[in-house]
Amino acid sequence: MNNWTIKVYESPTKEKPVEEFIKSLNEKTQVKIGRVLDLLEEFGLEGASSHIKKLKGTLLWEIRIIGGDNIRILYVTIKGKIFLLLHGFKKKKQKTPRKEIFIAEKRLIDYESRENTA
Repeated sequence: MNNWTIKVYESPTKEKPVEEFIKSLNEKTQVKIGRVLDLLEEFGLEGASSHIKKLKGTLLWEIRIIGGDNIRILYVTIKGKIFLLLHGFKKKKQKTPRKEIFIAEKRLIDYESRENTA
């Protein structure tokens, strides 16, 4: 099967903010996130369609973990069937806050600039 790969954004100082965010959540939520990531890895966008949404006007997609906390993980697809997880947060309002989108976009720019110089 043609599986996808999931990568997590790593800062220049080797921090992995999405991993840290997920580890800060309760075990039940971590399991839910793990299930959605497994679907993405195995089946790509089609396999997790009920848990993902394209953010209009951006390159970003959003993983939606519905529950008490309404967790969101922003990511992009990059060449070679790779999902790059950029930012995780607890969504408190109907609309995804611009601040959260900005963080993910900034990390994507950082990732691309370092990948292009590698």
